[in-house]
Amino acid sequence: MPEATERPYVLHMFTSTPQMSPFDVNMAADAGYQILVPYCGVDEDKVVQLTQDAIFSRGPKGVSRTGIFIGGRDVMQAADMLERARNAMVPPFEVSVFTDPSGAYTTAAALVALAEKHLKKAHNVDFGGKRVLILGGTGAVGRVAAAMVASLGAVVSVASHSSHSRATQVSDEINRRFDIATSGVATGTPEQLHRELAHAEVVFATAVAGAQVMSTADLAHAKHLLIAADVNAVPPEGIAGVNVMDDGKPLAGAARADAIGIGALAIGNVKYQTEHRLFVRMRTGGKPVYLGFPEAFDEARAIVAGQGA
Repeated sequence: MPEATERPYVLHMFTSTPQMSPFDVNMAADAGYQILVPYCGVDEDKVVQLTQDAIFSRGPKGVSRTGIFIGGRDVMQAADMLERARNAMVPPFEVSVFTDPSGAYTTAAALVALAEKHLKKAHNVDFGGKRVLILGGTGAVGRVAAAMVASLGAVVSVASHSSHSRATQVSDEINRRFDIATSGVATGTPEQLHRELAHAEVVFATAVAGAQVMSTADLAHAKHLLIAADVNAVPPEGIAGVNVMDDGKPLAGAARADAIGIGALAIGNVKYQTEHRLFVRMRTGGKPVYLGFPEAFDEARAIVAGQGA
């Protein structure tokens, strides 16, 4: 039989969890990958062997149509796995690698890019020096968002509903990992939450789906609030008064008349486009790329800029 003129696009999908996310499988298929193979229970030690199995089996033409996606739930582990995969390459046997654990990189990128846009549009400021409170900040999206806004010069508080020690532990971890400065705060009681809200200029809600972390009564304590952004699309809303469709809409009940809200579906729209574009870039870029949360943020910024005013 004659050799096929075109080899299929193959994506090897690594996750440390028991199953690969169906969301990411669908996204990869829609971006043009034809064969999707999940590998579950993959830890850092297995990445090198799997990567080299993938690159040495197809030849130079085949590797150009081969990619690796890294999922999972641990944003630090995923970053380490991306680096392990990069170091396992043996040029010209080299493939593109994209990591997005729990969708945290692309979701955080969309969240921060939209907030950045609306800070400029509504208030003519950027994140430099702004006091940012991240409710549910110890989760995957909260950690990455904290790293992003801290790198933009914000004064970031990573909040935990469970304990101050938990918040401090996570804050210390991301500070060491990303060479940034954040603080851990507790918001488990109304008094603790109101104390933190009294200083916040930007509030991100990145807690688990279906959990309201800021009520209408809480909102009244946020005297300096410019933007409230919520990634929770499951009722009730994570921040009272922020509808899932809001994209810079005035925030009802806010102490400041110029405070605005950004809802989960507005963020999700940018997240979806960001992930799709990164998958397409892997497949069509012409040379191997390594895509983590800095690249996700760059892509989200470009998408938001293209939305215009």
